[in-house]
Amino acid sequence: MRDLGYMPNGAARALRSLRSRIMGIVIPTLNHAIYAGMVEALQQRLAGSEYSLLVATSEYDLTREEQQARLLVERGVEGLVLVGDNHRPELYRLLDRTPYVNTYVYKADSDHPCVGFDNRRATFEITEFLVGLGHCRFGMISAVTAGNDRASDRVAGVRAALETYNLSLPPEAVYERPYSILSGREGVRYLRTLTPSPTAIICGNDVLAMGALAECRAAGISVPDEISLVGFDNLEFAAHLDPPLTTMEVPAAEMGARAADFLLSQVSGKLDLHSVHLEPNLIVRRTTGRAPLPDSR
Repeated sequence: MRDLGYMPNGAARALRSLRSRIMGIVIPTLNHAIYAGMVEALQQRLAGSEYSLLVATSEYDLTREEQQARLLVERGVEGLVLVGDNHRPELYRLLDRTPYVNTYVYKADSDHPCVGFDNRRATFEITEFLVGLGHCRFGMISAVTAGNDRASDRVAGVRAALETYNLSLPPEAVYERPYSILSGREGVRYLRTLTPSPTAIICGNDVLAMGALAECRAAGISVPDEISLVGFDNLEFAAHLDPPLTTMEVPAAEMGARAADFLLSQVSGKLDLHSVHLEPNLIVRRTTGRAPLPDSR
């Protein structure tokens, strides 16, 4: 039949089985490599079970996310992957009869299935590491936290860790902007105006950290002698910056594969499924060091 140019009719086959063999995912953006790695692993694992994947973006807007999810459900996806745990109630009602799983987040007390990691715990660990190096003045360059529970949990993790050492992260020491290299540069310029200025800056992702490092170099600020910088994600470029970036490695590929397994189990009728807790890993490189002496600024 292949010699005659015959192509199997997927729509007819789906109609006969009452299954579309299509999954969907709504991610915040296509601009960040961290999502590309997860989506690729998700798609590869689904393809092994003869499923296709439809991808939509929310642009970090919860209303748009719900609209995109609705379109995917209307197109007949059998299951849906979401990013984060904070979604509009309308979205959760929409998915009442559609298998779904949240990713990039793990909350043991959540009512919703998830495959991911504890963002709060991850930045708690980063902060403890920096306190151990003698740092007591902290700043943070964060994504916009409104509507982004991953970003807000990362800020909360820094604050919680500092409180255990009787330190603090005041509101003015958190610079919130969309993820971009420019935001990272602007964040350093802003944080350096504080008195006293921070000796350790934690960035919400590696893109922000790249910008922060570029600004330090342009301003003649020695990293890590004057300022220690930490990123988040461990994107490919992080190891090749000068100096190489200390960062929290996120298990993006494993998360995508495990999310696919979770959905495939759901659509096959398995009911005793449990959320999956993955562990990020702090990669220590050369942007972090001992806190400078008080008079060294």
